[in-house]
Amino acid sequence: MASAPSLQYAYRAQKSICLVGGTPNYDPIDSFQPPDVPARTYKYSSDGRLFAYAIPTGVRIYQAESAQLLQELSLPNVVDISFSPRGTYLSTWERPVKLEDGAQHKNLRVFSVSTGEELVAFSQKSQEGWELQYTISESHAVRLVGQEIQVFRPVEWSMGVVDKLKVEGATTITLSPGLNPSLAVFIAEKKGQPASVKIFSLTALGAPPTCQKTFFKAQRSQIKWNTLGTQVLVLTQTDVDQANKSYYGETGGLYLLSAAGNFDCRVTLDKEGPVHDFTWSPNSKEFGVIYGYMPAKTMLFDQRARSLHDFGTAFCNFISFNPQARLIAIAGFGNLAGKVDIYDRRTLSKVTTIDASNTSHCEWSPDGRFLLTATLSPRLRVDNGIKVWHCTGPLVHVQPIDELYQASWRPIPVDVLPPFPQAIPAAPAPAPSVNQHATVAKPAPTRPAGAYRPPGARGLEASAAYKREDDTPSGGSTPNGRFSRSPAPGRFQNGRRHVPGAPTSPSPVRQSGDQEKRGRKKKGPKDGGKKDAAAAAGGEASARPSIDIPPNGAEVIAAANGSVPPTPGGDNGLDPTAKKVRNLNKKVGCVLIKWMIQLKAIEELKEKQKKGERLEATQLKKIDTEAEIRKELAALEITS
Repeated sequence: MASAPSLQYAYRAQKSICLVGGTPNYDPIDSFQPPDVPARTYKYSSDGRLFAYAIPTGVRIYQAESAQLLQELSLPNVVDISFSPRGTYLSTWERPVKLEDGAQHKNLRVFSVSTGEELVAFSQKSQEGWELQYTISESHAVRLVGQEIQVFRPVEWSMGVVDKLKVEGATTITLSPGLNPSLAVFIAEKKGQPASVKIFSLTALGAPPTCQKTFFKAQRSQIKWNTLGTQVLVLTQTDVDQANKSYYGETGGLYLLSAAGNFDCRVTLDKEGPVHDFTWSPNSKEFGVIYGYMPAKTMLFDQRARSLHDFGTAFCNFISFNPQARLIAIAGFGNLAGKVDIYDRRTLSKVTTIDASNTSHCEWSPDGRFLLTATLSPRLRVDNGIKVWHCTGPLVHVQPIDELYQASWRPIPVDVLPPFPQAIPAAPAPAPSVNQHATVAKPAPTRPAGAYRPPGARGLEASAAYKREDDTPSGGSTPNGRFSRSPAPGRFQNGRRHVPGAPTSPSPVRQSGDQEKRGRKKKGPKDGGKKDAAAAAGGEASARPSIDIPPNGAEVIAAANGSVPPTPGGDNGLDPTAKKVRNLNKKVGCVLIKWMIQLKAIEELKEKQKKGERLEATQLKKIDTEAEIRKELAALEITS
């Protein structure tokens, strides 16, 4: 019995391309000879036997295990490459150009991997969806040309199209895996007509569709078949969100369809917002969905769209099952923090949490025990590199790489590898690269608990619009939602920096002379003399009388005498009774000042009345209130 293929991953950077062995040492494969010029892309075959990369002068095909060169194709300007499922054929795509003789440029070519011979060529303008889609046995190959589906037999490329079907409005097609292949065709909505998905049997393409579903709000779609090819998930989206809630369009809905046509439904999602990610389990019996506005909700459904488990809400937008369907990774990448939660599918309990910040690409290893995360350019141009984590959480390998563009595991069929153990295996010893990285790594900055709050909002309760769904505030706040009486550490109070723990001193009383100096402005010679004379003549008459408050709280309020009442000190030295007395004195003082202002206004109205001026009815009523005000003042034993 042949030994199982070894774990291996490949990466492509600006100036290098490399094959790296797996655990425990993760050493580069010495027999692999990298090119002298930068590579444009690379690709493994689906079975992991072959590895190929494209350079400006051609394409080179290697045996992945031994890194032995098998074929070199002289094809300039190749942009992308693709293998058939069994690695028998290699397809290449070049940018279309205008030929001198006016003929069509056949920029999609198919080659035999074993001989290097060109078997067939087509014209394909767009790079999106350029790849030929093969059945798992490579018995048929399918491509969409305009609105026509063309079917070929790869063993007889020279026969050309062996079957075809024209579908009005078809925009994308997706061929299912499995032994009985089906073809899902998406037709976008147009001119008020609803969108639809039709499923055809590949062996009876001319027959009516075995299943079809129509829906609105669908200008584009994501179609994902399960591993057996018996059911398909369809996510519909629009290019523009009419409600202006998202820059990326509106999610129409997630639908589950059966290839046989005996079941179809819309997956019920109980949280408003877009669908961030969805994926089938490798066992084809269940699927996971992340949906809703952040924090998003993650749910596990069975093959009849019934909910199996709710993982709760979190800041996540990525879900992936390991190839053995035993572990589930739920993570938040892109503009999220990069936290990865790994769950055991059997117990639905969390195994560990990994902090993989700045991750651009995440992928399970073929044996299901390791998780590869990579920070790629141009998504991020700093801290590029590859990290390999064990499924229990420890970091086992680190490889910093400048200008990293591409990274991936070598695919290996699940049935060739040892089965995943009943108990989750323990992590191996980390590779030497982890210790080297720890010595040169920058210390991670400590993050404060809770969300960031600007200085002006600290000490305030968060607005209800920014509270999370779990009723936890986004940061520290005072109990009553008002400003805290004690200033925050480092704040300025009364012109001085407040020291935590020190008693708060009262505000300094500004002298009347200083206040007059600060308030004095330069006056012109025209009217300055008049105002000065008037002030000198009537200084005593215009000054407000002082108001003495009974010595309940030992406080005196001075009105209009140039002095400012002292600011009370901290609350630490007062008992509750003294605080109540102080607050009551404050209220009484405010009322007395109001009454004295009213008395002064009444005196001014009386002067006008003596001079013969005509007063309004409201002014006369105000004069009538003088007796009542003086009575209230007399009750407090205060005279004016």
